This record gives sequence, C-alpha cells and structure tokens, in this order.
Amino acid sequence: MKANLQKDRPLVIGYISAIIAALLFGCVSTVAKPVVSTVNPLMLASLVYLISGLAISSVVKSKLSLSKKDYSLLFITSISGAAIAPAMFFSGLKLTTAANGSLLSNGEIIFSIIFALTLFGEKLNRIGYVAMALILTGVIIVSTNLEFDRSLLKVNTGNLLIIGATLFWGLDNNISRILSQRIDITRIIQLKSFIGGFIILVLGLLLGIPVNINLTEIPYILLLGILGFAVSLYFLLQGLSKIGTTNTMLILSLSSVFGLVLAAIFLHEHVSIFQIIAVGVMLFGIYLINRNRNVKITVES
Repeated sequence: MKANLQKDRPLVIGYISAIIAALLFGCVSTVAKPVVSTVNPLMLASLVYLISGLAISSVVKSKLSLSKKDYSLLFITSISGAAIAPAMFFSGLKLTTAANGSLLSNGEIIFSIIFALTLFGEKLNRIGYVAMALILTGVIIVSTNLEFDRSLLKVNTGNLLIIGATLFWGLDNNISRILSQRIDITRIIQLKSFIGGFIILVLGLLLGIPVNINLTEIPYILLLGILGFAVSLYFLLQGLSKIGTTNTMLILSLSSVFGLVLAAIFLHEHVSIFQIIAVGVMLFGIYLINRNRNVKITVES
C-alpha cells in the first residue's frame, strides 16, 4: 500500500498542480480587461512578466547549469511564450470583447495538444481522445452558452491576435515541459519571464510607448504578474513535467469553469443551465482521465 502511494504521488501532485494552474489562469482575462483599456498592451505585458520574474526569484535555489541545447530551447520558449504570446494576447484583448477573448484563449489547449501529439511524440488511446472531446465540448458550452456571437465569425484583428497568442503559448508549453525534465521549474519561469519581459520593454521604448500607470491599476498588475503568471506558470510546469502536456492541458480547460464560478461569486453574473451541464461534461472527462490508467500519455524517446 505504501509503495503504491509513493508510486502515485507524482501523478497526484501533477493533477493537483494542473487544477491550481487552471484556477489561477481563470482569473487572468477578468483582471486584465479593465487594465488593458488604459495601459498600453505591450507595456502591460512587459510589466506583468518582469513582476513574474521578480516574484519567482525569491524561491529560486538551484544553480544555473545549462547545455547549449538548453540555451536554445530556453531562448525559443522565452521568445514564444513570454514575449510574442503575451504581447499578442493583451493587444488582442484590447480590440475584442472579454467574451470572445475568453473563448479564443482556449486555443492554447488545442494547440498544446496538437504540438504534443504531432511534434513531441505523445500518444493517447481511444478513451483519452473521448476525454479530450468531452472536455473541449464543455469548454465550448461554457464559453458560448450555446449563444454564438456573430462577431466571433468576422475577421477581427483582436480575435486573430489572441488566436496567434495561443499558438505560441501552445509551443511554449511543450518546450517548457522538455526543459523541466533537466532544469528546476522556478529557474525556467524566472529566466523566461525576465527575457520575455525585457524584450517587450525594449521594443516598447524603441517605439516611443510611454509607461502611464495609475495608482489604482498597480494592484491589478501585481496580481496578474504574481498569481496570474508566476504562480500559475509554476503549477502549470509541475503538471507538464509529471502528467504530460496532453493531460495537463485537458485539465487546464477547467479554467473556464473556475472563471464562471468566480464571475458568479464576485460579479454576480447569471449561471445558465447550459453552463452547469458543461461543468458536468468536463468533470466527466477529467474522471475518465483519472479512472483509466491507460489514458496516461506516453512519450517517445
């Protein structure tokens, strides 16, 4: 019994970490939308990631030891996940509605799984694909309430930017998972947050973008940087390293559920019957992942 508990401990930690990451990610769009309307998206992205780097630095203990290959992967994941993606996301969020932004953000799940299955050798059995279909179906129901906004179907610059951001975050998730096998997770977050944040800051300054922030916006920016990105990235990478990209991203889809609950509690938004049904569908998908050991992905060496 004790041996089984020890064997299952990494899996338990991985699933719990993914759920916590989903909870924190579920808060990002709601917190960011009011801020991005007054703060330049590039500067907001830069500040959020620099704060993320500073926040995680307090718990970094490992020494930096990287191979040439690791440096290359770190540079790619920093550019894609901590520079290009956040710059596109915040810019897109300013140009589209919060509802569309929430729906389109789920593209990160889809792109992460596609990259994992096609480029990084992960595999799922039939039950795994059923679970993935159930969870993604629930995501669509939660995000749309089966009332599709026609504006989502139009060619909107903001929508396209958010879709592009999720593509780069999908690539970033897979590369970060590879790095997490050899480098301490906190070190990865620290380095890519500083690299990405600094790149966006330099770009913003070269473009002559001013840093105009009101005192009332500082708490929201700190919340985004510390909890929305630093802490959530830590738990996301914990999940990626222990249960794989596909399983982690499927669980991350619960961020829509957490966003729904938080909106109902703090914003007193109405919860429809369709959204309740969607929660059930998604939880059943998560149950299939946990119930069937063979659903666990495998990675080719």
